[in-house]
Amino acid sequence: MQADLFNPAGEIVGQVDLNDEVFGIEPNEYAIHQYVMAYLAHQRQGTHKTKTRAEVSGGGKKPWRQKGRGTARAGSIRSPLWTGGGKIHGPIPHKYNVKVPVKIKRLAKKSALSIRASENNLKVLSEFNINEYKTKRVVELLSNLKIYGESTLILTNKVDNYFYRSALNIPKVEIQPAEKISAYDIMKYKNIVIMQDAIKNIEEILL
Repeated sequence: MQADLFNPAGEIVGQVDLNDEVFGIEPNEYAIHQYVMAYLAHQRQGTHKTKTRAEVSGGGKKPWRQKGRGTARAGSIRSPLWTGGGKIHGPIPHKYNVKVPVKIKRLAKKSALSIRASENNLKVLSEFNINEYKTKRVVELLSNLKIYGESTLILTNKVDNYFYRSALNIPKVEIQPAEKISAYDIMKYKNIVIMQDAIKNIEEILL
């Protein structure tokens, strides 16, 4: 398949070939779902913890005698029934990692890219040279591409520090190297802008 090639002024300067096996497949929603669920699970720290009755302080002796006070029996102030007592079956630290086969991961990424391509929300940018920290330059680029104000993911062959820092303060815009492409991020952002020199890198990773 072919896609329009844009220059920084937002003009179409040619066509670029995109591999149909990466950008033109039939999307697999199951693969995307599996990938996104695993991705979100891996973001969880799993450090939640409550103390059991063996871990709370106090309770070394019986609070009061067994009989004769007219009150309920009590053996320890660590009882879960008491304020400040231990927690029954409370959460303990554990990992939420979910294993997803490599083929499913690749299929999810290709499906996400194919969805954005079919929506005409995938743009290929010929180049963008910036040698200063200037947010205005990136805003102009997005405005020329008619996507300023919309959530946008820019994939580059390698992250240029000037480009990255200049876009850092623009809401809903993120720049990532193509080698770290994620199906979650592709689905998260409405528009995908790919630098022309990053296409080959993406295709090599996913084929």
